[in-house]
Amino acid sequence: MNAILTAFLASLGAGLMTALGALPALALGGEVPDKLMDVLYGLSAGVMLAASAFSLLVPALEMGSVFLVAGGFLTGAFLIEMGDRFIPHVHPVYGYEGPSSRLRKVWLLILAMTIHNFPEGMAVGVAFAGESFGAALALALAIGIQNIPEGLAVSAPLVREGYRGRKAVLYGTLTGLVEPIGGLIGAYSVLVIRSLLPFIMGLAAGAMIFVVSDEMIPESHRKGHERWATMGVVVGFVVMMILDNIFA
Repeated sequence: MNAILTAFLASLGAGLMTALGALPALALGGEVPDKLMDVLYGLSAGVMLAASAFSLLVPALEMGSVFLVAGGFLTGAFLIEMGDRFIPHVHPVYGYEGPSSRLRKVWLLILAMTIHNFPEGMAVGVAFAGESFGAALALALAIGIQNIPEGLAVSAPLVREGYRGRKAVLYGTLTGLVEPIGGLIGAYSVLVIRSLLPFIMGLAAGAMIFVVSDEMIPESHRKGHERWATMGVVVGFVVMMILDNIFA
């Protein structure tokens, strides 16, 4: 199958896992226990950290110069910083960031998750345009797993604010639909300028680690469940490490 089509379908599948995460919000009436949410945030953070290390940075360093990979890493972190600074958005726990906006809270919430999800989709696209199909499949599966808590994080506040179930699930799903766009851009960039693969892999890793450190871990530590959230990070990291080795 064409690499770009494969990257699109894989990143679409990973993105749609946000819909699966949105469903429990309906069953729980939007009242998701803080401890559970913090553990899930930690789990997602651990998956992203391991994916950045094993699926992106290690193979990138094997393919190209450490300075090329480092340049990509710093560029990815810088781009997310600029997105945080200049795109109005709101996080479920952390609150409002970026310039002021008249957009409804639901759209600001979707924008926040879009900033999260774009580099994840790009990482999947880059991986499928690279050398190892197995490693790319493991990455897509892991990104899909960690998208489940993100769908829950979007939908639960909406249910609490009175949104109907279908709308809450729809908005939760929308946050994941940016991933196939990122997947297409990542795969196409690699195929057009293959020599830049290490740089682009570093860029995706830098963006993901920035999100983990700047938002996901801090949000999981704000309600007194730091130890539980940390255990989530550990479990998520191990899950991704196992997946990467099984499919490699």
